[in-house]
Amino acid sequence: MWECCWAPHAIGVMIQQVMDAAWYKTIIMWMQCAFGVMLGTELIWTKLKSYGKALVFTTLTQSLGTFTVVSLAFGIIFSFLDIPVYLAFVFGGIALATAPAPALSIVNEFHAKGPVTDTLLPMTVLDDVVGIVVFFTVNSLVARQVSGGNVPLYMIPVMIFLPVLIGAVVGFPAGLLLKRCGGKTKTLLVLLSGITVTMLIGWGMNTFVLSGITINYMLMGVSFAAIFSNMVTPERLCEISDYFSPILGISLLAAIVDLGAPLDYHLILGAGAYTIVYILARAFGKYFGARVGAKITHMPDQVKKYLGLTLLPHSGVSLVFTGIVCSTLLSAPQLAQIVQGTIAAAAVIHEFIAVIVAKKGFELAGEICQ
Repeated sequence: MWECCWAPHAIGVMIQQVMDAAWYKTIIMWMQCAFGVMLGTELIWTKLKSYGKALVFTTLTQSLGTFTVVSLAFGIIFSFLDIPVYLAFVFGGIALATAPAPALSIVNEFHAKGPVTDTLLPMTVLDDVVGIVVFFTVNSLVARQVSGGNVPLYMIPVMIFLPVLIGAVVGFPAGLLLKRCGGKTKTLLVLLSGITVTMLIGWGMNTFVLSGITINYMLMGVSFAAIFSNMVTPERLCEISDYFSPILGISLLAAIVDLGAPLDYHLILGAGAYTIVYILARAFGKYFGARVGAKITHMPDQVKKYLGLTLLPHSGVSLVFTGIVCSTLLSAPQLAQIVQGTIAAAAVIHEFIAVIVAKKGFELAGEICQ
């Protein structure tokens, strides 16, 4: 009896009945939408336009290079193991994400200053832009594959652009209100109401219009935030972000817990080979992709040699992306387990190794003030 009620993992703390309940799923949908706000506030058009062609080109070489290397590595392995090759592109899509927090903490703690630092900070923003586009495109294609072709081909762009449209429709009036009203209470009221309305519209579309097709809530949150972020002043956006920060932290925690609760820790222990391939292929793509881009655009030697090392941190967003993919792979649980085990193990390892390597990159570039 108890075995039916409790999830076999997460040391049996979370009840499976709770995770299957409609109210729990609704909360997680809201949290995913709220987490998307963090990425959306980085998509400031004037800022992106000011970064210059060299930075944009180098971002593309290291992001798409990582996607290509990781996808190719897993594609070769899966072709021999009789695992659907489209799963390789899932790993490639997740691998793009670069965690900005570790790099920012190193820069702030050690007062890093120089061309690598100046290149890395805006690149983490651009990296998120490319990552969002590539990941959600791959996720839509995988959804069609998992459905056995039941999802019409024309629905793939719908699955990508409909969440963007929903977020934009709600984000515009929210931006008008955020421009006019000030204060923490009113600001949070507008944000929380906007997120809730966005989530409810998405839920309605999933439930009553797009039968059998799920559009992504995090992408709705990204679009919602991107619209209002481009309507307010930089100072006002900074204020909004500060007010929203505690809610964002809770949303990220909820998304990661939701992913980790059903995760069998044996999957992490058994994901050894895949994890090694993932970490090495991602590191190769990031390092040499950044190096090639920096060389072609004639960036300083420090950037060519050491930028790739500072791009290795990779955890929070990768886990959220994993949760989204696993939702897409509900009808193929054996594939979801491969993704869960590999990315969870890689996230743990990256937390220890990648941050040390990133710090070493700043040191080798001579940009850390001792």
